[in-house]
Amino acid sequence: MSRPDRLIAADLRAALGKSVIGRRIIVLESTGSTNDFLRQMLTPELPEGFVVFAEEQTAGRGQRGNRWASASHLGLWFSLLLRPILSLPESGRLTNWAAAAVASTVRRTTALEPVIKPPNDVYVGARKVAGILVQTKAGSAQEFAAIVGIGVNLNQAAEDFPDELRARAGSLAQFLGRKISRADFAVALLRELERTREFALNASESPEALSS
Repeated sequence: MSRPDRLIAADLRAALGKSVIGRRIIVLESTGSTNDFLRQMLTPELPEGFVVFAEEQTAGRGQRGNRWASASHLGLWFSLLLRPILSLPESGRLTNWAAAAVASTVRRTTALEPVIKPPNDVYVGARKVAGILVQTKAGSAQEFAAIVGIGVNLNQAAEDFPDELRARAGSLAQFLGRKISRADFAVALLRELERTREFALNASESPEALSS
């Protein structure tokens, strides 16, 4: 049997150089939800850019509590911590930013043309391949903590999705006809998130402009 395509925190960290996003990375074998795990870890001292990956989520979810299937070693399931200086009503731009970064990474690393379906989904064709879930915790003045959860379907076959999701969920591998290196895609996505990170702080920029 082939070995699982595992993520190694030290290797991911080394590939990112001086990036703020990914300055600290941990990889869990399994957790209910990376957003919940990071929220439980949250303290004022936890640095911006902290990233939690899970090889498997047993209770992954999207907007409005919808189930997110997170099969072991087949996709990217992770959450990152931001501390943007924005008003809470502006925090919705973080979802736009993350979705644009995912779409840009898919476009740059494959021959596929993803489409963002507001507020938080990324599609290829008629199938959803990625989703975003941002949760916030207010602090003092305009400061707050934002946990940005991202799920990307990379290497699933149709049978890896639950029956109720097979008609609308898809993976990049299904469209490409080949598997994708999870580590390579993770590094590419974290770099894109870092490259466009100032979008979270600059209301004059648009995610579409930053993804060009």
